[in-house]
Amino acid sequence: MALPTQADDFPAWYQEVVRGADMAENSLARGTMVIKPYGYAIWEAIRDALDLRFKQTGHENLYFPMLIPQRLLEREKEHVEGFAPEVAVVTHAGGEELGEPLIVRPTSETIIWDAYSRWIQSYRDLPLLYNQWANVVRWEMRPRLFLRTTEFLWQEGHTAHETRDEAWAETLRMLDVYRDVVEDVMAIPVHKGRKTEAERFPGAVETLCIEALMRDRKALQSGTSHYLGKNFAEAYGVTFLGRDGEEHHAEATSWGVSTRLVGGLIMAHGDDKGLRLPPKVAPVQVVIVPIFRSDDEQARVLEAATRLADGWRALGLRVKVDDRDDLRPGYKFADQELRGVPARVEVGPRDLDAEQVTVARRDTGDKTAVPLPAAGPWLVDAMDQIQRSLFDDALAFREANTHAAANYDELRAAITDSGGFVTGSWCGAPDCEARVKAETKATIRFLPLEREDPGAACTVCGEPGTERATWAIAY
Repeated sequence: MALPTQADDFPAWYQEVVRGADMAENSLARGTMVIKPYGYAIWEAIRDALDLRFKQTGHENLYFPMLIPQRLLEREKEHVEGFAPEVAVVTHAGGEELGEPLIVRPTSETIIWDAYSRWIQSYRDLPLLYNQWANVVRWEMRPRLFLRTTEFLWQEGHTAHETRDEAWAETLRMLDVYRDVVEDVMAIPVHKGRKTEAERFPGAVETLCIEALMRDRKALQSGTSHYLGKNFAEAYGVTFLGRDGEEHHAEATSWGVSTRLVGGLIMAHGDDKGLRLPPKVAPVQVVIVPIFRSDDEQARVLEAATRLADGWRALGLRVKVDDRDDLRPGYKFADQELRGVPARVEVGPRDLDAEQVTVARRDTGDKTAVPLPAAGPWLVDAMDQIQRSLFDDALAFREANTHAAANYDELRAAITDSGGFVTGSWCGAPDCEARVKAETKATIRFLPLEREDPGAACTVCGEPGTERATWAIAY
């Protein structure tokens, strides 16, 4: 299939890649999607990498209902106001109007902290380190597969702590877990930072984030970790008897990532041929394409391909033989490139006679003739090289598309003409933040984790700067 180019129509390119690679499709209810096996396998790889790290850091999984009594949301005012435009409400069930409407879970702080009020009595009950894998519903006005859907899959961690220092350390620790998975497993470089007050999670004291740059030079918020302070503990009456014999409110965090990471993977690495998948998340790492002209050649080549695949699987590689006999090799090459398979191995009678295979790398397009006895170890090593190559390529792209602005004209020109990340000084005034958003659609994507003196006047208004800010147009 012929894809639109990224340069000509990035949104159309994205939609065609998702469709052509058989990752997902729109479902019947507006804004919902069916995640197909190939797309779900990528999500599983990301999910499993996260879940492993959650458990290594002492967290346990649990599950809460998706239907939440409306009265629970109303007990945390800022949280309710922040989610009100996105909330779906069940008012009728069993043929009758419900006595109390039920909220379809947009996030679970309310129902979880109601439970914590029963589970926490003493400092000995702390910390609670829990995570939930679930679906949530947020009524999305401009849906796009994986990136913004009315219903999506995610995980949400909800922890309770004895002290502020413990909760803050947890907030930072989970941000590092997200950074590790997105950079090491997904090969996407990210910036860690703080959100401004306008961009914080509703009800949070601080929101930390990781931000990545996509190939259309827009930013993607790829994970958030929130320090909630005592806000939810106070709203839901979560107190404990402290070591000093006094009653205290628990300190809280929450943190989450979702299936939008699959969309980020597509947009951070893809090219005009389709996906380019890092080997650590690729459902298929090596595809073998048999090449033959006659029945005799077919039997010989398929036998060799099956034998090679079994041997390489024993080395830990995920291998598929593309033995579809109704398609020409050229079609299979393009199809596997669209799907982003890291390495393609071509095997034909001439290759077998020469005791070699031809390997094409998806990241670079380079082709190499590899002796058969060495092919397995060569492919194992190539997976590491491709993983590093994709990260380095994404990092180089980000650095080439990061600009510094000394005044508002430079800031506006960089955002509208070049795109990417634009750094500059900010005075901290919400009016300056709102002006940039209104005139360019860019928002402050992050501030440094530790406040930095920018040493310059505010890029927007010229008043003394108090923060070093990074702007971008974002998904």
